[in-house]
Amino acid sequence: MNSESTPKIVSNGNSALGPILKTGLELQAMREAGRVVAFAVRKAFDALEQGITTRELDAIARGAIESEGAKPGFLGLYGFPATACVSINEEIVHGIPGDRIVRSGDLVTLDCGAIVDGYNSDHAITEVVGDSTSEKDNLIDTTRKSLEAGIKAARYGNRIGDVSSAIEGYVVPRSYELVREYVGHGVGKRLHEPPQVPNFGTSGQGLELQVGLVLAIEPMVNVGGWQTRILDDEWTVVTADGSLSCHFEHTVAITEDGPQVLTVE
Repeated sequence: MNSESTPKIVSNGNSALGPILKTGLELQAMREAGRVVAFAVRKAFDALEQGITTRELDAIARGAIESEGAKPGFLGLYGFPATACVSINEEIVHGIPGDRIVRSGDLVTLDCGAIVDGYNSDHAITEVVGDSTSEKDNLIDTTRKSLEAGIKAARYGNRIGDVSSAIEGYVVPRSYELVREYVGHGVGKRLHEPPQVPNFGTSGQGLELQVGLVLAIEPMVNVGGWQTRILDDEWTVVTADGSLSCHFEHTVAITEDGPQVLTVE
């Protein structure tokens, strides 16, 4: 969300507030919220084609969430006016849906949340509409696989820095840059809880991961530099140099049996 919402980097996974651990019953609600948001994002992307507007994509996501008896997690949060953030090409996050028409070749990110029994989920996917290029395909593949690397490192007894380092270690050797001004976060009754989860860092540092912790892990990868700026709408974050950006996100629970991705159908 805006500068008062999605965490900006303060430290490598440390916070003045401690992590909020979830019970088994709370995880059940979060697992259902994750299922709903994964369903909503898929429904929106099923409709993604040249000529659709970002407002229409948002309406599809909202309808899918409400059809499952859940609430949109982003709508009205910090004043955000829509159910989904729809960001295109150089837009990194927090794009406001509107009359913009999606064109063939556009790189489209849809970031969305759902609430079930008072518990949040958070999920983002990026795809290309119509004709793609090797540059866009490679960017998407790198971002998706960096998220997978981060999730794999999100194991009980590891530290936030292990997750951050795994993401950075996958992205940087492939000559991309990671956004540093916006980071992942804990998730629960609030969409944004401690701890912060940077997409860069040092293994062995930061908060130790405990069973019951739920994290939104969300690498944002740029073709150009890592610097960002916010448009005049005071929401949409874009790359400072106008280069393409890609964003993937899953809500992940730390369990004794390893990381569990909650944002799946």
